[in-house]
Amino acid sequence: MLVKLRPDGFTIALFTVVALASVLPCRGDAAEAFAIATRLAIMLLFFMHGAKLSREAVMRGAGAVKLHLSALGMTYIVFPLVALGVALAPDRIVSADIKAGLMFLAVLPSTVQSSIAFTSIGHGNVAAAVCSASLSNFIGVFLTPLLAGLLIHAQGAGGEVDTGAAIRSVVVTLLIPFIVGHLSRPLIGRFVDRHKAFLGKLDRGSILLVVYTAFSAAVVDGLWSRVSGVDLATIAGLAVLLLAAVLLVSLALSRVLGLSRADKVALVFCGSTKSLASGVPIAAALFAAPLVGMLILPLMVYHQIQLLVCAVIARVYADDPGAA
Repeated sequence: MLVKLRPDGFTIALFTVVALASVLPCRGDAAEAFAIATRLAIMLLFFMHGAKLSREAVMRGAGAVKLHLSALGMTYIVFPLVALGVALAPDRIVSADIKAGLMFLAVLPSTVQSSIAFTSIGHGNVAAAVCSASLSNFIGVFLTPLLAGLLIHAQGAGGEVDTGAAIRSVVVTLLIPFIVGHLSRPLIGRFVDRHKAFLGKLDRGSILLVVYTAFSAAVVDGLWSRVSGVDLATIAGLAVLLLAAVLLVSLALSRVLGLSRADKVALVFCGSTKSLASGVPIAAALFAAPLVGMLILPLMVYHQIQLLVCAVIARVYADDPGAA
């Protein structure tokens, strides 16, 4: 159990980068150079995401229509509704900055790698999980900016979002590289498949660079003077409640729809997880640099909690075929 609860290396690296940015944030010309490098890293990251997406795997799982619609409903309807419920709390209980971060978390697409891995461990429908998670991320390129603009602006937190400019930024920085990468798969697909371990490290390195740049700007703007230990505890508590709520809804929905056992497992993981790999670049494309650090703080906390909880659930499913 202690091994299962131990943070993985990437999580440790993430919080190490946050600590580094808190002590040694980049400033001035260095900050501008990091901003350029960050944008290029994000484009490379999504190019590789597109190149890694196998059309064959997507087509194998495309027939599970009820599963895909349910997962999208969990990701883009249930999550935002639960977050809106939190946003009704008075600012003296949940600050406006935390509400904005939760809103942003709520409108992000599902994870790809984690939801597929957990579905596989739990003996679920892996092909459908690949299709569902990929569809969620593709739709998220358009839907996340729209929902972020509507929900965050409606709460008067996190700054206003110019939806048109945000979509243009996301299209140029994320969507076009993703499409080009996917169209390039016939040429580079074998190389990508042979070097998955190295490319995984490249993915993580790109995310760490974005996190360092974002938190540097936020720290220079006074992030830690606005966020206290109580705020961090509040974020962790709300993340646990949010995850518990969506897990319960996904389980209930899977039973109401009469999904097969394999599809139930896929829905639990595709419908309850949120993508750090997509969320950090999207935040960087949508918001001014000083806002990004605060907005992705709830995402980072939720990401670690979802990994711990979903790892335990996946093992339960693997050990007990009747658990779902």
